[in-house]
Amino acid sequence: MSTTMPGFETERITQLGLRDRVYDRVLEVLMGHDVEPGMRLSIDGLARSLGVSPTPVREALVQLERTGLVTREANKGYRVSPPLAGDQLEALFDARLIVESGAVELAARGDVDGLRERLAAALDEQAAVAAEVASVGAAHAPEELMARFFRSDWQFHQLIFDATRNPFLEEMSEIITTRVHRMRQIVEGGGDDTDRAVQEHRAILEALAADPTSAVAAMRLHIDAVRLRSRADASHTS
Repeated sequence: MSTTMPGFETERITQLGLRDRVYDRVLEVLMGHDVEPGMRLSIDGLARSLGVSPTPVREALVQLERTGLVTREANKGYRVSPPLAGDQLEALFDARLIVESGAVELAARGDVDGLRERLAAALDEQAAVAAEVASVGAAHAPEELMARFFRSDWQFHQLIFDATRNPFLEEMSEIITTRVHRMRQIVEGGGDDTDRAVQEHRAILEALAADPTSAVAAMRLHIDAVRLRSRADASHTS
């Protein structure tokens, strides 16, 4: 019987930045489709798969517990968290509405021209990936393609967080992005919102040219629209 965890081929991680590299690798697998909600995460098994000692794996899981991607049960260890639904889903989008509205308002008071240039480049990339998804249809798009779209989608938001130059907001963004992307990757059979996401991001970009109030309004419209689509996706799989 194999002693490695699904999604983890036996591999070695160099000592340089070991803890961060272990964290990034575990997060990468948790964000994929090789793990199921409720699946047990063995510290020793993960350590063997990654070729490291249990210590950096334990530290990574403690950090990931803070994001909500894994849960720890007393005397039982860690498991992959269940998908968000119901009140938890609403709470996530309430948090996004508050945090991302504040982030775009703060960012809009800084170097707006530079931010708009970076966002325009990110939006071009996202639109290109969305076009690839449309060419094959979201229902038939390979996992790697949808993962690229999710990354390009969040990159737009991450640039706004980065522009705030506020380390606390950037820390919040890490927690939000992991929960949002894990939620989207667990959902199966939901609608294709790639084109709508691009259009809503374009509206935020255009609003930034006006004033902070317009940018906040555009961001709120986007988050609320994603909330409605996520509700529909969650009900589709329940």
